[in-house]
Amino acid sequence: MLATLIQNGSHFDHTIKASHILVILPKLEKLPKKYNIPGEETLKQLLERRDINLSNISDKPVSANLDNGALCTWVMVDSNQSVFKQQTCIRKAVQQQLIENPMEIHLAVYGSTIQKYLFSELAIYITWVNGAALPVRKKKPDRKSLEIIVLHGYKDNENFTIQRAKAEGNLLARGLTVLPPNELTPQTYRDQIKKLAKNEGWKYEEYDVNKLQKMGAGAFVAVAQGSDPQDAAIVHLSRNSEKNTDNKSIAIVGKGICFDTGGHNLKSPRYMQGMHEDMNGSAVALGILLAATRADLPLKIDCWLAIAQNHISPHAYKQNDVITALNGLTIEIVHTDAEGRMVLADTLTMAEKQKPGLIIDFATLTGSMQTALGTNYSGVFSNLDNLAQKATTAGKKSGERVCVFPMDDDYDENLQSKIADTKQCALGGEFDHILAARFLNQFVNDTPWVHMDLSASNHKNGLGAVGSDITGFGVGWAIELIQQT
Repeated sequence: MLATLIQNGSHFDHTIKASHILVILPKLEKLPKKYNIPGEETLKQLLERRDINLSNISDKPVSANLDNGALCTWVMVDSNQSVFKQQTCIRKAVQQQLIENPMEIHLAVYGSTIQKYLFSELAIYITWVNGAALPVRKKKPDRKSLEIIVLHGYKDNENFTIQRAKAEGNLLARGLTVLPPNELTPQTYRDQIKKLAKNEGWKYEEYDVNKLQKMGAGAFVAVAQGSDPQDAAIVHLSRNSEKNTDNKSIAIVGKGICFDTGGHNLKSPRYMQGMHEDMNGSAVALGILLAATRADLPLKIDCWLAIAQNHISPHAYKQNDVITALNGLTIEIVHTDAEGRMVLADTLTMAEKQKPGLIIDFATLTGSMQTALGTNYSGVFSNLDNLAQKATTAGKKSGERVCVFPMDDDYDENLQSKIADTKQCALGGEFDHILAARFLNQFVNDTPWVHMDLSASNHKNGLGAVGSDITGFGVGWAIELIQQT
C-alpha cells in the first residue's frame, strides 16, 4: 500500500509538530530570506562545521536533528541535470528519512512555481515508491511502510494521479519479483493474477499447456514440458478505457519464467542464484497495466504473460530438437537456457494476431545485454526508427534510461539452420542480445514493435528513483512512451 498524501499549498508552518522533514530547494549559492526553511540555522551550522558550500547539497543531501528532536534533511535539486540525476538526488534524501522507519514524512518544497511543481512531482513519486516496504519472510522485518506524506508549498489539482499510478505499478512489479520461487510458482502466480484481474475489472483468459499443445504453440510447450506439475500457461488480460475514442490499442508482452535452471544446459550455482527473478518481465507488464488502469489512460491494453518454469527432467527439451512454433516456423534448439525467447515467440504470435497498434515486450532475456550495458541501463530494439527514438526520449523523461541496439537483417546469418527455418540462438553468446531480438522479430510481422531486454531489472542499492536492488524498471518508461504514441 502507498502512503496517504495530504497536500498543504502553503509553505511549511514551523509550529507543526513533525518528526521527519525533507526540505527540497533549487540549486542556490545562498538562501533567500523569503524562504524561511525548517532548520535553517541548524543547516548553516552543519555546513560550517563540515566546511562545505550550500550548493554541495545538490550532490549529497545532509541531515541533522533539530532542537525539537525532528530529523530534518536538506537537498538541492539542479533543474539543469537529467531527470535520472534529479531522481537519484531526491531518492538519497528520502532514504536518509526512511532509515528511521517513520510513520509520517513532511515534504517542504521551495523555488519558483515551475520548480515547486517539478520538485513536488519527483518527490511525491520517489517517496511513494520507496516508502512502501517490499514483501519479506522475516519474523521481524527491517522495514515498515510509510503511512502519511504531507506536502507543503505546492498543491496539485490532479492529486498527482500519474505519479501515484506509476508508483503503484512499480511497487506491484517489485513486490512480485522478490517473492521466493517456492511461493510464486506458475500456478500460484496465475491465481494471484486472476484475483488482481477481478479487483481491477480486467478481462482474464488463460491458455494452459494442453490447450497450447492443441493450438500448435510448440515453442512455449517445449520449455514447459520439463516441469512437474504442468502448471505453465499464457495468460491474457485486457482493459479498455471509456475515454478511448480513437480506438488506440497496444499489446504488452512479458516473460514470466518463475525459475530458470537452464534446463539440460544447467546453470552453475553462481548463475542460478536469483533466477526466481526471471519472471520480472511479466511483473513489469502487469505493473504497466495496473498503472495505465489507475491513471485511466485512453487506450486499450492487451497484456500477454508467458508464465512457466525452465526445469531439467526426462521430459525437458534438449539441444538439437526441432520444434514448430505457433506461427508455423520450425526452430532448431541450440541451447536450452535460451528459453525466454521460446516462450515469448508463441506469446508474441498470439499478441500480433489481434493487430494492435504497438507491441512492447519485456524480458530479462540475455546475459550479454548486462555485459554490454551493466545494470545502469536497459537495452531496447525496434523494427521502426521513429519508435526507437521515442523509446530513447521516454527513457530520458522517465529517468529509466535505455540504449537502442541495432538489429539489421545481416545478423540473421548467425541463425541459419540446415534442418529448420531458424536456429533458436548461436552457441557463442557475445552478441546474443542482438540475435535474440532478430529471433523474436520473426514473430511480430510488420506490427510496430519494441523489445526491452531488462538488464537494469536488478541494480545494487537501487537505480534512479528506486532504492531497492529490484528496480521495477520499465513501468515508468512504458507509461511515458504510451503517452507519446
